[in-house]
Amino acid sequence: MTSVTSSWNFHEGDEIAPGLTAERLLGGGSSFEAYLAFDSLRYCPVVVKMVRPDRVEDESTLRGLEREADVIGLVNHPAIVRGFHAVLTGPRPYVMLESLDGPRLSTLIRKNSHLPLEQVLPLGIELCSAAHYLGQLDLVHLDIKPSNVIMGAPARLIDLSVARDSQAAARLVDPIGTDAYMAPEQCVPGEHGLPGFASDVWGIGATLFHALAGYRPFDKGSGSRDASPSQLWPQLVDAPYDLPAFIPAEVAQPVLICLNKNPVDRPTPVDLAEMLAGLLEQMPRPRLAGFKISAIR
Repeated sequence: MTSVTSSWNFHEGDEIAPGLTAERLLGGGSSFEAYLAFDSLRYCPVVVKMVRPDRVEDESTLRGLEREADVIGLVNHPAIVRGFHAVLTGPRPYVMLESLDGPRLSTLIRKNSHLPLEQVLPLGIELCSAAHYLGQLDLVHLDIKPSNVIMGAPARLIDLSVARDSQAAARLVDPIGTDAYMAPEQCVPGEHGLPGFASDVWGIGATLFHALAGYRPFDKGSGSRDASPSQLWPQLVDAPYDLPAFIPAEVAQPVLICLNKNPVDRPTPVDLAEMLAGLLEQMPRPRLAGFKISAIR
């Protein structure tokens, strides 16, 4: 049986809320949908992430929206989407976020199969910067994946709807995140460690692997309700796939150590960023035709 997801069905010019006018639907998931809108107060485009009509009375969905509003109220970092405003009650609960230029990383991977090292290494450093900053605020994102990365300058991490502080993350008893990018401790909390800051390092590693290879590091899990945990989440027992032969071993190594099953064996975001920065410095710099360095000092 196919489920039908409800929608507000706003079209260009429709009023979402006082001062907010819809421009177009951007997308969404099972509980939320996002619209590009014009904010007359700030006089600029914004993104309005709204609870779907059939979820307005759902306590779990509203808690998620409130959690996201709390987190975006704390966060102020160039590699993380900024939040402006939230309405958590009433007929149309929503959070208002900045509108970001650039495609999602997942879109670039679909179009190009894989990204060049010159693009992936800086991306990794920017994601590490975001994860380190969140850690300084005692926050764990828990859903780092290509579709939650906007490829601008810098890349920006989005969707803080499941983010929470480290103590709340460690208390989780149910899986949380996106199956293909979840660390083992997110798949079966407690049995494979506790979800925490190292879980975001796994997410960075899985994201960089996908960007470098054009395929995910692990098989897709079974969709059967009767499947075992290892069938649902192959990353619990399987080793990651090999990266393609054209990926240098010195690049593959820091990506793969992010996918260590034991959280304590993964690098910190700062350690990973330093490894990636060292690799970036070793790459040949493009020369400007007709110019010499001495000429532009």
